[in-house]
Amino acid sequence: MSSNIDKENIPNGSSPSSLERDRMRLILKQYWGYDTFRDLQEEIIESIGLGKDTLGLMPTGGGKSITFQVPALAKEGICIVVTPLIALMKDQVQNLRNRGIKAIAVYSGMTRQEIIIALENCIFGDYKFLYVSPERINTDIFRAKLRSMKVSMITVDESHCISQWGYDFRPAYLKIAELREQLPGVPVLALTATATPDVVKDIQDKLLFAQENVFRMSFERKNLAYIVRNTDNKQGELLHILNSLPGSAIVYVRNRKKTKEITELLQREGISADFYHAGVNNDAKDLRQKRWQSGESRVMVATNAFGMGIDKPDVRLVVHMDLPDSIEAYFQEAGRAGRDGQKAYAVILYAKSDKTTLSKRIPDTFPDREYIKNVYEHLNYYFEMAMGDGRGCTFEFSLEDFCRKYKHFPVPADSALKILTQAGYIEYTEEQDNASRLIFVIAREELYRLREMDKEVDLLIQTILRSYTGVFTDYAYINEESLCIRTGIKRERIYEILKSLSKQGIIDYIPHKKTPFIIYTCERMELKYLSISKTVYEERKERYETRIKAMIEYVSSETNCRSRMLLRYFGEKNENDCGQCDVCISKRKAGNLSQTEFDLVRKQVLALLQESPRTPAEMGLHIESDKEILAKVLSFLLESGEVENVNGKLQRKS
Repeated sequence: MSSNIDKENIPNGSSPSSLERDRMRLILKQYWGYDTFRDLQEEIIESIGLGKDTLGLMPTGGGKSITFQVPALAKEGICIVVTPLIALMKDQVQNLRNRGIKAIAVYSGMTRQEIIIALENCIFGDYKFLYVSPERINTDIFRAKLRSMKVSMITVDESHCISQWGYDFRPAYLKIAELREQLPGVPVLALTATATPDVVKDIQDKLLFAQENVFRMSFERKNLAYIVRNTDNKQGELLHILNSLPGSAIVYVRNRKKTKEITELLQREGISADFYHAGVNNDAKDLRQKRWQSGESRVMVATNAFGMGIDKPDVRLVVHMDLPDSIEAYFQEAGRAGRDGQKAYAVILYAKSDKTTLSKRIPDTFPDREYIKNVYEHLNYYFEMAMGDGRGCTFEFSLEDFCRKYKHFPVPADSALKILTQAGYIEYTEEQDNASRLIFVIAREELYRLREMDKEVDLLIQTILRSYTGVFTDYAYINEESLCIRTGIKRERIYEILKSLSKQGIIDYIPHKKTPFIIYTCERMELKYLSISKTVYEERKERYETRIKAMIEYVSSETNCRSRMLLRYFGEKNENDCGQCDVCISKRKAGNLSQTEFDLVRKQVLALLQESPRTPAEMGLHIESDKEILAKVLSFLLESGEVENVNGKLQRKS
């Protein structure tokens, strides 16, 4: 479809019939309203449709979800989607349900009963999609229920997480290969937005691909100008940029506190802005997101919690106030600008002190081994865990309370818990904002036979039944505030009624809760037996240091085209400078040319060379321009790689 598509080592196989292609397009039209697929989507769909293990590399905003949702709807059975992003998981399930497609999710933090009901629905309920976090696929209950499911395909989203060479390695992903043993013949579709050549190979090895089979979209974004602005006054520079460039913007900052500070600064300066981070409650998140997406609010100031699953094509500007700790993370966040193909800017505000700040993240992210062991011991005290106990136990966890009790700083403590997760001793989940949910435990007929029910109770039950579907077969997410408005019953009273009905065994009600979880994946052991391998610690630390170094090199360079540096990092060969990043612009300005002068002469030069190669002297005969200006333009085009000198004659580089 696109000239930017590169298929590597595609195995031979029968081509899909035009009938099959038509069927896929009909599904696309029926559920999504599109007439045609976007770049690379159709090729990936055809490959997985033929039963081939497939890896799709699609930059942020490339429409990855379509590549598994369409073929899964065409196949008989259920598609298992493994993803670590619980918020995105819930969002996609809801989006599918809104389209009339049966989808369900299983993730850390659900009760055992919720998980059982969800998995049994996958067996008996004609569901098409089961979203599951990688940690859940290794549980006995999941494996047992999986045996009774008819699985059509396995999709591994964020598949770079399976590679220890990747920037976000998660050990639980390695268990996906065991799924393949239980589901022989079921094809795997792996998807990721960012992967270096080593990671691309590692993903296929770890997922036991029958043959290498990669569909790769170019990472080049010709409409996106990458800018690094050196400044010691970041707030002033941010205001200058926002006042100079119109349109919607995202401003990324490192911590939650700063999201509010920058938002208040912008609002004082008359720029409409909202802030977003993982600690904001769901209702506020939804409201702010809608305001920003509609254009009512121009700027979203956010931590990296914002962006996954956000589909706003007309973002004109992404600004990073702080340096991300990897090129992968930066590329993904910057790539949220200009998805509509129109000119957009990705700007990093860089101060010399940022280099020290970024380097300091290394000891924060990899505290020493003794400290990690100390955190493990304190965790056992915190949960009063006896030696030899704990395996499979799940606890709600407050990092703030834990650090206060045992005199830890939050950042290294959080890192220590993540390393213990990597080492396989615990599972430390992200903070989850779980909306209230309920299911009717008794059958509908029994409910109607109940007599002498309080009027308020009866009104609430009838309102729930009218407002939420499937409440006898699956947990429904409810909103007590909404029920309060519909019934006229006070919120406190609604909570009391639901708790009472739960105690009576009529419903199972799980109130709204916002918390991370600690799950013991093995029994508590003595510290002398606690082992953190070289793979988990030293090798990961070394790779982290390499990524930090690459990020510092990117912002520090004043001679290399930004776009070419990014493409080279991801293993993509590109010999041409972009001509629009700050480095390319400064090179051009060094020749004292205005943009208009440069563009006019460049256009004439390239048009002439399209006809045939010419010497610089021959070019001068055909171009009505000052010889000095022509010389500067030719010098820039040669340096940027658009033009090359072959035996004294200039020609366009193919």
